[in-house]
Amino acid sequence: MTERTPAPAPSTEGSALVVIDMINTYDHDDAELLLPASRAVVPAVVELLDRARTAGVPVIYVNDNFGEWRSHHGELVDTALAGPHADLVEPLRPDGDSLFVVKARHSIFYETPLSYLLWELGVGHIVLCGQVTEQCVLYSALDAHIRHLRTTVPHDAVAAIHPELAHAALEMMRRNMGAHIVAASDVTFEDRA
Repeated sequence: MTERTPAPAPSTEGSALVVIDMINTYDHDDAELLLPASRAVVPAVVELLDRARTAGVPVIYVNDNFGEWRSHHGELVDTALAGPHADLVEPLRPDGDSLFVVKARHSIFYETPLSYLLWELGVGHIVLCGQVTEQCVLYSALDAHIRHLRTTVPHDAVAAIHPELAHAALEMMRRNMGAHIVAASDVTFEDRA
Protein backbone atom coordinates (compact mmCIF):
# COMPACT_ATOMS: atom_id res chain seq x y z
CA MET A 1 0.00 0.00 0.00
CA THR A 2 1.42 3.36 -0.99
CA GLU A 3 1.18 6.36 1.24
CA ARG A 4 -0.65 9.35 -0.12
CA THR A 5 0.75 12.77 0.46
CA PRO A 6 -2.02 15.15 1.47
CA ALA A 7 -2.65 17.96 -0.96
CA PRO A 8 -1.49 21.33 0.31
CA ALA A 9 -4.17 23.65 1.63
CA PRO A 10 -5.24 26.19 -0.97
CA SER A 11 -4.20 29.79 -0.56
CA THR A 12 -6.81 32.02 1.04
CA GLU A 13 -5.83 35.15 -0.84
CA GLY A 14 -8.74 35.06 -3.28
CA SER A 15 -12.06 36.87 -3.23
CA ALA A 16 -15.59 35.72 -3.97
CA LEU A 17 -18.81 37.61 -4.59
CA VAL A 18 -21.69 36.16 -2.56
CA VAL A 19 -25.21 37.07 -3.68
CA ILE A 20 -27.69 36.46 -0.86
CA ASP A 21 -31.38 35.64 -1.45
CA MET A 22 -31.83 37.69 -4.62
CA ILE A 23 -33.43 34.75 -6.45
CA ASN A 24 -36.79 35.50 -4.93
CA THR A 25 -40.52 35.39 -5.67
CA TYR A 26 -41.19 38.07 -3.04
CA ASP A 27 -44.13 36.03 -1.80
CA HIS A 28 -43.41 36.35 1.91
CA ASP A 29 -44.07 38.52 4.94
CA ASP A 30 -42.57 42.00 4.59
CA ALA A 31 -42.14 41.61 0.83
CA GLU A 32 -44.00 44.86 0.14
CA LEU A 33 -41.57 46.69 2.45
CA LEU A 34 -38.55 44.97 0.86
CA LEU A 35 -39.46 45.40 -2.83
CA PRO A 36 -38.55 49.10 -3.20
CA ALA A 37 -35.13 48.53 -1.61
CA SER A 38 -34.55 45.41 -3.72
CA ARG A 39 -35.40 47.31 -6.86
CA ALA A 40 -32.96 50.06 -5.85
CA VAL A 41 -29.98 47.71 -5.32
CA VAL A 42 -30.34 45.62 -8.50
CA PRO A 43 -28.12 47.95 -10.61
CA ALA A 44 -25.30 47.84 -8.02
CA VAL A 45 -25.53 44.04 -7.75
CA VAL A 46 -25.45 43.74 -11.56
CA GLU A 47 -22.35 45.95 -11.62
CA LEU A 48 -20.67 43.75 -9.00
CA LEU A 49 -21.59 40.60 -10.93
CA ASP A 50 -20.16 42.02 -14.16
CA ARG A 51 -16.91 43.10 -12.51
CA ALA A 52 -16.46 39.84 -10.58
CA ARG A 53 -17.05 37.74 -13.69
CA THR A 54 -14.65 39.87 -15.75
CA ALA A 55 -11.96 39.45 -13.08
CA GLY A 56 -12.50 35.68 -12.91
CA VAL A 57 -13.68 35.92 -9.29
CA PRO A 58 -16.05 33.15 -8.16
CA VAL A 59 -19.70 34.20 -7.95
CA ILE A 60 -21.67 32.23 -5.38
CA TYR A 61 -25.41 32.56 -5.01
CA VAL A 62 -26.56 31.53 -1.54
CA ASN A 63 -30.31 31.42 -1.54
CA ASP A 64 -33.12 30.49 0.79
CA ASN A 65 -35.06 27.42 -0.25
CA PHE A 66 -38.28 29.00 1.09
CA GLY A 67 -39.19 25.74 2.81
CA GLU A 68 -39.29 23.80 -0.47
CA TRP A 69 -37.16 20.85 0.57
CA ARG A 70 -37.40 19.12 -2.81
CA SER A 71 -36.20 22.19 -4.67
CA HIS A 72 -32.82 22.72 -6.27
CA HIS A 73 -31.20 25.85 -7.61
CA GLY A 74 -32.59 25.54 -11.13
CA GLU A 75 -36.09 25.14 -9.78
CA LEU A 76 -35.66 28.16 -7.51
CA VAL A 77 -34.47 30.28 -10.44
CA ASP A 78 -37.26 29.08 -12.72
CA THR A 79 -39.92 29.75 -10.07
CA ALA A 80 -38.61 33.26 -9.42
CA LEU A 81 -38.44 34.02 -13.16
CA ALA A 82 -42.05 32.85 -13.57
CA GLY A 83 -43.22 35.09 -10.73
CA PRO A 84 -44.60 38.63 -10.70
CA HIS A 85 -41.20 40.17 -9.92
CA ALA A 86 -39.14 38.45 -12.60
CA ASP A 87 -37.82 41.88 -13.62
CA LEU A 88 -35.78 41.90 -10.38
CA VAL A 89 -34.42 38.39 -10.94
CA GLU A 90 -33.64 38.36 -14.68
CA PRO A 91 -30.70 40.84 -14.54
CA LEU A 92 -29.17 38.79 -11.70
CA ARG A 93 -29.67 35.36 -13.24
CA PRO A 94 -26.82 32.95 -12.48
CA ASP A 95 -24.66 32.16 -15.50
CA GLY A 96 -23.07 28.82 -16.34
CA ASP A 97 -20.02 29.52 -14.17
CA SER A 98 -21.95 30.63 -11.08
CA LEU A 99 -21.99 28.44 -8.01
CA PHE A 100 -25.17 27.96 -6.00
CA VAL A 101 -25.67 26.99 -2.36
CA VAL A 102 -29.16 26.48 -0.96
CA LYS A 103 -29.74 27.59 2.64
CA ALA A 104 -32.66 27.17 4.99
CA ARG A 105 -31.96 29.80 7.65
CA HIS A 106 -30.63 33.36 7.85
CA SER A 107 -26.86 32.80 7.72
CA ILE A 108 -25.23 31.69 4.49
CA PHE A 109 -23.06 29.39 6.59
CA TYR A 110 -25.67 27.68 8.78
CA GLU A 111 -25.82 23.99 7.83
CA THR A 112 -24.45 24.69 4.32
CA PRO A 113 -21.22 23.56 2.62
CA LEU A 114 -20.16 27.17 2.03
CA SER A 115 -17.18 27.17 4.43
CA TYR A 116 -15.70 24.15 2.69
CA LEU A 117 -16.43 25.59 -0.75
CA LEU A 118 -14.65 28.85 0.09
CA TRP A 119 -11.67 26.92 1.46
CA GLU A 120 -11.53 24.76 -1.66
CA LEU A 121 -11.63 27.86 -3.87
CA GLY A 122 -8.88 29.54 -1.86
CA VAL A 123 -11.15 32.38 -0.77
CA GLY A 124 -10.26 34.44 2.29
CA HIS A 125 -12.26 37.54 1.36
CA ILE A 126 -15.97 37.66 0.62
CA VAL A 127 -18.08 40.48 -0.75
CA LEU A 128 -21.66 40.18 0.50
CA CYS A 129 -24.54 41.67 -1.47
CA GLY A 130 -28.26 40.98 -1.61
CA GLN A 131 -30.94 40.94 1.03
CA VAL A 132 -31.90 41.51 3.84
CA THR A 133 -29.31 43.86 5.38
CA GLU A 134 -30.60 43.62 8.94
CA GLN A 135 -31.20 39.88 8.78
CA CYS A 136 -29.38 37.49 6.44
CA VAL A 137 -26.55 39.87 5.52
CA LEU A 138 -25.90 40.77 9.18
CA TYR A 139 -25.92 37.15 10.40
CA SER A 140 -23.76 36.06 7.47
CA ALA A 141 -21.22 38.80 8.20
CA LEU A 142 -21.05 37.63 11.82
CA ASP A 143 -20.50 34.03 10.76
CA ALA A 144 -17.83 35.16 8.27
CA HIS A 145 -16.08 37.07 11.06
CA ILE A 146 -16.14 33.98 13.29
CA ARG A 147 -14.49 32.06 10.44
CA HIS A 148 -11.75 34.72 10.06
CA LEU A 149 -12.90 35.71 6.58
CA ARG A 150 -12.25 39.26 5.47
CA THR A 151 -15.63 40.72 4.60
CA THR A 152 -16.77 43.63 2.46
CA VAL A 153 -20.37 44.82 2.36
CA PRO A 154 -21.27 47.40 -0.31
CA HIS A 155 -23.95 49.49 1.41
CA ASP A 156 -25.67 50.30 -1.88
CA ALA A 157 -25.87 46.62 -2.92
CA VAL A 158 -27.81 45.35 0.12
CA ALA A 159 -31.57 45.77 0.48
CA ALA A 160 -33.38 46.35 3.75
CA ILE A 161 -36.89 46.02 5.09
CA HIS A 162 -36.35 48.61 7.83
CA PRO A 163 -33.82 51.32 6.86
CA GLU A 164 -33.13 52.36 10.46
CA LEU A 165 -32.26 48.77 11.39
CA ALA A 166 -30.17 48.42 8.24
CA HIS A 167 -28.12 51.46 9.21
CA ALA A 168 -27.51 49.96 12.66
CA ALA A 169 -26.69 46.57 11.12
CA LEU A 170 -24.09 48.09 8.79
CA GLU A 171 -22.52 49.92 11.73
CA MET A 172 -22.44 46.68 13.75
CA MET A 173 -20.76 44.89 10.85
CA ARG A 174 -18.16 47.65 10.64
CA ARG A 175 -17.46 48.05 14.36
CA ASN A 176 -18.01 44.57 15.76
CA MET A 177 -17.09 42.37 12.84
CA GLY A 178 -14.40 44.39 11.08
CA ALA A 179 -16.34 44.41 7.81
CA HIS A 180 -15.41 47.00 5.21
CA ILE A 181 -18.54 49.00 4.41
CA VAL A 182 -18.05 50.71 1.05
CA ALA A 183 -19.93 51.74 -2.08
CA ALA A 184 -20.25 49.03 -4.73
CA SER A 185 -18.15 51.15 -7.07
CA ASP A 186 -15.28 51.01 -4.55
CA VAL A 187 -15.17 47.21 -4.38
CA THR A 188 -12.09 45.83 -6.11
CA PHE A 189 -11.65 42.27 -7.28
CA GLU A 190 -8.20 40.85 -7.83
CA ASP A 191 -7.96 39.55 -11.39
CA ARG A 192 -7.86 35.75 -11.20
CA ALA A 193 -8.54 35.16 -14.89
